[in-house]
Amino acid sequence: MPGLRVIRAQHLSDVVAQLQPDTQRAQQGLAATDAGWCVVQPQTPAPPANGPNMRDVFGQHGVKRALEIAAAGRHSVLMVGPPGAGKSMLAQRFAGLLPAMTADEALASAAVASLVGRFYPARYGVRPFAAPHHTASAVALVGGGSPPKPGEISLAHHGVLFLDEFPEFSRASLEALREPLETGLIRIARAAHQAEFPAQFQLIAAMNPCPCGFLGHPTKACRDTPDQVSRYQGKLSGPLLDRIDLHINVQAVPPEQLLNTKSGEQHDQGEDSHVIQQRVEAAHQLAMSRQGSANNLLIGERLNTHMQLAHDATAFVQQAATKLQWSARRMHRVMRVARTIADLEHSPQVASVHVAEAVQYQRVLGGGH
Repeated sequence: MPGLRVIRAQHLSDVVAQLQPDTQRAQQGLAATDAGWCVVQPQTPAPPANGPNMRDVFGQHGVKRALEIAAAGRHSVLMVGPPGAGKSMLAQRFAGLLPAMTADEALASAAVASLVGRFYPARYGVRPFAAPHHTASAVALVGGGSPPKPGEISLAHHGVLFLDEFPEFSRASLEALREPLETGLIRIARAAHQAEFPAQFQLIAAMNPCPCGFLGHPTKACRDTPDQVSRYQGKLSGPLLDRIDLHINVQAVPPEQLLNTKSGEQHDQGEDSHVIQQRVEAAHQLAMSRQGSANNLLIGERLNTHMQLAHDATAFVQQAATKLQWSARRMHRVMRVARTIADLEHSPQVASVHVAEAVQYQRVLGGGH
């Protein structure tokens, strides 16, 4: 931590000696300086090793664009696509796109991790990445016990919570996400104890479009009935989906992009994570200088103040909200995403083109065939 002066004492008597007045210390034969009492010199932590890179993911340029928007505005994401489309690979590389942690964020994240013995000095200042299995209980996810301890959503504080096979989590676990997605806090109430833990995580959820996974696949036929598809997608409630900012359709990558079968062409790798992260950092700093927080935290009057919608963009939002029957929460989330898209383009005003892109990142779950 910058600005802190840390003193090491080998024994309690070293502390007592240092707290004595000089005259009394001399009378008792205590040395004015003692090898057991010294100032610990600060050490610059080694930079974290490079993690997985977005260049490892071939194709998926539209999905990478959506993840860049999510990283810049701290928006939550739901990816829907068939098995093997790259959803997990993209999620595992998402943390490398996020802005660097501030000193306060690093300290808060380390404090939560230390409550369950999962703080490691080498990981200080690195955004946490939690990926619990879909069989995890609600207590493991949200926290609990006696006394209450933080769960995975709090251990992902100021980091990423990746939930693969999203509909396979228990209904209680999924519905417990609604409060922290809205407030950034999780409250645990038990008969003998009550606790409140921070939970400002960025949710990255992934799922198949149907039980077999191949609904809408260009070459493989889905073998599920419309009723089975509807029940599967219905495991996610409307209020929960309303709290997820970006819904992304992840299509399977054609074999020629993976195998580079066309002579003379290079693998379609796209940009390095560091290049994307620089744009994310610039957009994040624009938001911080304008309103003092990321765009996902804009609500109420602050959203109206900092949105700066162009006249044609206002009409576009109203038309889309009416036609698509958005709730007020969904409309505000679209506006926040549009504000982030404008920040990535360094535009002080949100234009209709920014709103149009934000609209396309909405519901991708349709059910049926």
